[in-house]
Amino acid sequence: MHSTDQQIVPSGDLSVDIAGLTRVEGEGSLRLRVRNGVVEAARLAIFEAPRYFERLVVGRTPDEVIDIVARICGICPVAYQMTAVHAFESALAVRVDPQVRALRRLLYCGEWIESHALHVYLLHLPDFLGFASALELAADHRDTVVAGLALKKLGNQIVGLIGGRAIHPVSVRVGGFSRTFRRSEIEALRHPLSHALDTALQTVDLVAGLEPPDFRRDGRLVALRHPSEYPMNEGRIVSTDGLDVAATAWPTEFHERQVAWSNALQSVGRDERPYLLGPSSRITLAGAQLHPTAAEALARTGLAEEIRVNPFRSIVARAVELVDAVAEAIDIVDAYVPSSQPAVDWTPGPASAAWATEAPRGLIFHAYELDDRGLVGRAQIVPPTSQNQAAIEADLATFTPRVLDLPKPEATHRIEQLIRSYDPCISCATHFLDLTVETVP
Repeated sequence: MHSTDQQIVPSGDLSVDIAGLTRVEGEGSLRLRVRNGVVEAARLAIFEAPRYFERLVVGRTPDEVIDIVARICGICPVAYQMTAVHAFESALAVRVDPQVRALRRLLYCGEWIESHALHVYLLHLPDFLGFASALELAADHRDTVVAGLALKKLGNQIVGLIGGRAIHPVSVRVGGFSRTFRRSEIEALRHPLSHALDTALQTVDLVAGLEPPDFRRDGRLVALRHPSEYPMNEGRIVSTDGLDVAATAWPTEFHERQVAWSNALQSVGRDERPYLLGPSSRITLAGAQLHPTAAEALARTGLAEEIRVNPFRSIVARAVELVDAVAEAIDIVDAYVPSSQPAVDWTPGPASAAWATEAPRGLIFHAYELDDRGLVGRAQIVPPTSQNQAAIEADLATFTPRVLDLPKPEATHRIEQLIRSYDPCISCATHFLDLTVETVP
């Protein structure tokens, strides 16, 4: 076997190794085995060591769990907190003040804004504009990058205000928050949000004009759907093939499995089929509940169908959700009235708790068993990236033959661009992939 930088011939027998997936959180690689132009195996390996959060929360109180699970991710800690707190409150019949519910959606809006802005402007846009990194992009398009950073800063500001700090927030409690928020504190967000809405709308126009690779997938899409609001904290699990169940029914419709090439568990449906989560799935399955401002922005693009079938158009879906999150945040700020108390009282006890919310990258599911003392005896935490892993592999297997006749640098770029379309949990490395092509003996 030998490495080659020559042009790849799709009719040959090849083994394609892409190592050093430095923009996923932890270590990862991709191995593609191609025979006679057909991808026989596509294995996305995640090497991050097990972190044992499902064991760390055992023996803990619900409020302790809420603080602990926020440490799972520095990009979307709110998603883990919100899923846990809703699960416990549902199981323990805790009814929160309507303003607490609204503030929790505002907190989640902040996370969506900072996460989507990071992905669109700093991680994905350089691929479309021909730059190797956001730093190179900034050299030629400084105003564009500054706009993206301003959006991210505002998202962090919202999370910092409501959550107590911008990363790994600490203020969420079963029954509410650790403190009451003054009207003046929330109202201070109004002016920056108004400016951010203009930027978010411009973001949609910007990314809608990008030229994506020609690729269509017909896989299963899964998301939450709520009858009267865009899914975030609540909703039923629905899919493009007709599934419609309560969020608590995740374990009956999906299951995790261990694969030999990855430390991350993969999730599939009852029929063992992969499925895809995230903004494109939400736009497809719950687009009717978008904020009117976001719905108008989506309609202007004329790309709703392409968002459903072409993963490269996910950047448009994220931009539309930026508009949705900013517009809803404005509505929440305008309507806010402080609660009489930060949290309602509740009584610990035995219960089975489960819930799902929509993290920026897709549906996240938690399940807990509480013992007689109200302490966690068992926990299951299913993040969106692990659920998307099998679908990413399936899409790579379909897409890769289209680029095997390209020179190595172009093939590498297209494959990394596709992987980035799914926005897996990421770090901030400059380069994404190291592509090695070996002939199969």
